[in-house]
Amino acid sequence: MSTISAQSAQALDKALIAKWSLWSWGNATVSALMVTFVFGTYIADAVGPGGQGAQYLTTANLVAGVIIALTAPVIGQRADKAGRRRLWLTINTLLVVLLCAACFFVKPEQSYLLLGVSLMAAMTLFDEFANLNYNAMITDISDHNRMGRVSGIGWGAGYLGGIVILAIAYFGLVAGEPPFLFGLSDDEAINIRVVALVGAAWFLLWALPLLFTRMKTADQFTADERVSVLESYRRLIRVVVGLWKDDRNTFWFLVASAVYRDGLSAVFTYGAILGVTIYGFTAGDILLFGIAGNVVAALGAIAGGFFDDRFGPRRVIITCVSALMALGAIMYFFDVEREILGVTITPTGAFWVFGLSLCLFVGPAQAASRAFVGRLAPPERAAELFGLYATAGRSVGFLTSGISAVLLTVALGADAQVEDAEKALIIGIVVVLAVGLALILKVHNPTSTAKMREH
Repeated sequence: MSTISAQSAQALDKALIAKWSLWSWGNATVSALMVTFVFGTYIADAVGPGGQGAQYLTTANLVAGVIIALTAPVIGQRADKAGRRRLWLTINTLLVVLLCAACFFVKPEQSYLLLGVSLMAAMTLFDEFANLNYNAMITDISDHNRMGRVSGIGWGAGYLGGIVILAIAYFGLVAGEPPFLFGLSDDEAINIRVVALVGAAWFLLWALPLLFTRMKTADQFTADERVSVLESYRRLIRVVVGLWKDDRNTFWFLVASAVYRDGLSAVFTYGAILGVTIYGFTAGDILLFGIAGNVVAALGAIAGGFFDDRFGPRRVIITCVSALMALGAIMYFFDVEREILGVTITPTGAFWVFGLSLCLFVGPAQAASRAFVGRLAPPERAAELFGLYATAGRSVGFLTSGISAVLLTVALGADAQVEDAEKALIIGIVVVLAVGLALILKVHNPTSTAKMREH
């Protein structure tokens, strides 16, 4: 019997999978609460008004992104070699919690702007390092044949956790008039600053079950000698060159996934902007849409995991990316009221229908991508491969925004209406997804682990 068959005959540890998924449920604090909907907006609007906050945040995130791109594979490699995957997950998780809590001290004054953006950028940096070790653990809790559903459950838990903590923070501390939760006022934005403390406590609470679980990770069985940082980079170069020479399938998947994942991220990044500027949503409407979108994405991720195990991650990714391209193309023409088969469809109605459909396909594509890497990763070197995965994504993270900026500039230069010009964002997303789709067609489903040479 093959190793894979033997593994799939064994029952998975459901309690361990649940603890692993709860970490993702708590980690939603970073993306949903701090970066996207509440604290990032607070820094941009209240701490650094007049565009300065957004400028500082963008610059700080760029610096963090460059650091991640340059260090993630080596960080993963060194964690694997030392047999310390779980330890570094714990350390980076606690650092994220502390940095999140420290944001409480950022008052709505311009003198606190540098502190605020530095804390947010550092939180993003250590969150990426935590996630590469967290993602690598999928090789310890699942087997090849059931990795899709495990990844889907974990990704779905992250979406659902984001909804819950966002609802608690928004309706308890942000919306309405004081007194807020805990009897707080809005003096010196204390209610918004407490969001950081609530978010930190939320992440810590749900991360503890995994962090306190005694388990053996694959890297612990192959702990290697310590090497210098310079030697770690030499090994990284040999790995990348080796993938090109010996394992083109893994090489092209890393390239393809980097491209289409930038398009997937843009669906959420620009979705709220398009909803308000083109499709007639109010700020309150877009929050409700965001909650509904996360529910749909979570259900899609969980269901997509089972299709992944049945048909392979490649087919799930191709199906989802193709559907996203088609839906994006349809939405391009619904910025005005249209009548279809005697039914009048408003732009807002079209955004609810087709926008939620987009969310349905984003979740499975993200979960299948992680499962793809998990199947490729040698268990004892999984963090290193997930580090390469993170670096590849960061290295092309400018694609959608860059293409959209060029299209927007051209449209405005041709005297197009602002609303028409902003539709360039949709074209940019579709173009990037199309390039990613063309690249993923070069890839086949993983049938063995990646050939990661070091010598």
